[in-house]
Amino acid sequence: MNTTFESNQRINDHPVYDVIISGAGPVGLFLACELALAKCSVLILEQAENPSSPLKRLPFGIRGLSAPSVEAIYRRGMLGELTLHKRVQNPHQHAKEGAQRQAGHFAGIPFQEGNIDTSDWKYRLPCATAPNLLSEMEELETVFTRKAEALGVTIRRGFAVINFQQTEDTVTVEANHQMFKGKWLVGCDGARSIVRKLGGFEFAGTEPEFTGYTTLLDIADPEKLKPGRNVTDKGMYMQSQPGYVLLQDFDGGAFHHSKQAITREYIQEVLRRISDTDVTISALHTATTWTDRARQATAYRNGRVLLAGDAAHIHSPLGGQGLNLGLGDAMNLGWKLAATIHNNAPEGLLDSYYNERYPVGAQVLDWSRAQVSIMKPSPEARAMYAIVRDLMNTSDGATYFAARVWGVFMHYDLGGGHPLTGYSVPNFELMNDTAVGELMHGGNGILLDFDNDTALKELASRYNHLEYVSSAAKDELGLRIVLIRPDGIVAWAADNNPEHETLKDAIDRWFVRKSA
Repeated sequence: MNTTFESNQRINDHPVYDVIISGAGPVGLFLACELALAKCSVLILEQAENPSSPLKRLPFGIRGLSAPSVEAIYRRGMLGELTLHKRVQNPHQHAKEGAQRQAGHFAGIPFQEGNIDTSDWKYRLPCATAPNLLSEMEELETVFTRKAEALGVTIRRGFAVINFQQTEDTVTVEANHQMFKGKWLVGCDGARSIVRKLGGFEFAGTEPEFTGYTTLLDIADPEKLKPGRNVTDKGMYMQSQPGYVLLQDFDGGAFHHSKQAITREYIQEVLRRISDTDVTISALHTATTWTDRARQATAYRNGRVLLAGDAAHIHSPLGGQGLNLGLGDAMNLGWKLAATIHNNAPEGLLDSYYNERYPVGAQVLDWSRAQVSIMKPSPEARAMYAIVRDLMNTSDGATYFAARVWGVFMHYDLGGGHPLTGYSVPNFELMNDTAVGELMHGGNGILLDFDNDTALKELASRYNHLEYVSSAAKDELGLRIVLIRPDGIVAWAADNNPEHETLKDAIDRWFVRKSA
């Protein structure tokens, strides 16, 4: 791309931004909030002119937020602005009451809250909210947009990125016949990411087994269909709400890739074939297709271009883990990229984004593949399906699947001698009734000291973006000192006789000393 610049500082009267983000979905917006919170200038370029869409609202836009996502939103002070989650009760309470209430699923097989035993989740204190919540895509985007704009983020809608070029110092982006310049570009532009394609990223993985259809329609004779989820010899159909029908047609993803129009007649043909009925669709209001194609970028960075969310990895939306995976990317990347921009990053900090998030993404892709493998309309799959169903009806099985689906034990391999290292910090409630998550709204790291060690206060004061907090907690879980990264991950912890030298090494790994 050939570009003529008016000066080194402005193009078409636009400033040079610290970061340009392609895509104003939840991942792009949350990342923008993280960067702006750290005093970076951010521009979001979004292809759609209007953020509103029927596919982002109930029932299409409903999403389950896993524990890491709930904690991230809570730690940035936005959880209270979501309204849908307030109607979801705490599963811990249901477990105590023995309630049989669906808490999630694997391949459509539900596990019940009453079967989940959280007693072995040693470092999971009762949180400000449940470890899994429901939200709506449109609501999430509204809350994140409001926060981003309050922090000074510029959002340009109707600006589809069509090209870019990078130099050693900057990235120049072309969108809507205009040029924009930034120090970094992050592609949060979804499964068909133009940033990924133009950036030369390899996207490796597996091809789909099925085409999925999410539809809103009118049925003239609904009594011909069974309610709920129904697996047949031809695929699967599910009615969860009046007029809301989900289909899985094991055609190898052929229709999704054909780019044919989705007509009432075609959906009727698929529904009749899968359900083995002569049901009649009288009207088709909305429909979208999707597949279980599972691919992941083999690198998340190329020079000054990075990927996050579906731009970095795609898989079946079964269980809604794609949104959670993307929000985790944003929470991990934001503070690291900001520190790099402000020259406050220890060596290798930005590289740790890929090192930490790639294995998490790969695990989610395999989790998706495992679900599809037992959903196929074959005798072998049905046999395995029955075994998994029986396992999930046990306490051990339900507890295992809940922990995986909710992301309770998501962690990074950071080394260190304490078992809590690399995991999300427990939401300790301090003696002044303040919870640790509430202390993280500013996006800084925390050195949490339960013993009021004055030497630790002096140590923390030497570093940028590291706050020292000294207080006893109502339940300290046997800990004395906890070093918390800005994303809420425990970087170092100690029970008794903490070694200050190893703590100092851990701080140096994630934070930079203040200049003299």
